[in-house]
Amino acid sequence: MRTEERTYGESALLTPANLMTAFRLLVSPVFIYLIIFDRISWWTASIGALAAASDYFDGIVARRHGTTTSGAFLDPLADKVIVLGSLYALIICRPHGLKSFIIPAIIITLREIWMSVYRAKAAKRGISIPASKLAKWKTFVQDWAIAFCVLPITAHHAWLGVATIWIATAMTVYTGWRYYVDGKRVLANAR
Repeated sequence: MRTEERTYGESALLTPANLMTAFRLLVSPVFIYLIIFDRISWWTASIGALAAASDYFDGIVARRHGTTTSGAFLDPLADKVIVLGSLYALIICRPHGLKSFIIPAIIITLREIWMSVYRAKAAKRGISIPASKLAKWKTFVQDWAIAFCVLPITAHHAWLGVATIWIATAMTVYTGWRYYVDGKRVLANAR
């Protein structure tokens, strides 16, 4: 297993990984706009794939050059913007989206708000709560749920997106619970 080489200081802001994350933040409004106004298209799917690929590669680049505190903040923020923005865009543009996506969107939103507050409180105590491998898979499944709704070859099979978003929602709840349990253990050991 490759160890992390620190090319940039822990407080560095302008790193290749952060630039990829910034790209994802900048492309998010374009993707959300395309979902609302041109949902089922190869353009929409391509922009979404580009955003997802930048998420994958910025993680590789960050591990190669050394993670930063700014990256630890920006990367989850970009994930939240693109996933939540896309889910609510799907709710707006889908005729029956309100019934099938609103509950998962609310659950995912509440978990993300709670997790942000929880991480901020832990950070005040000097404890970092990094993303777990399962949480990264959760984001991957969320991305696919959105992809199934915009890809021309799968978008007309609504059950595929609905089933995938419910799997992602279950993973979202489970990872939030694991963060809570693991965080309590870390806090108890820190005393």
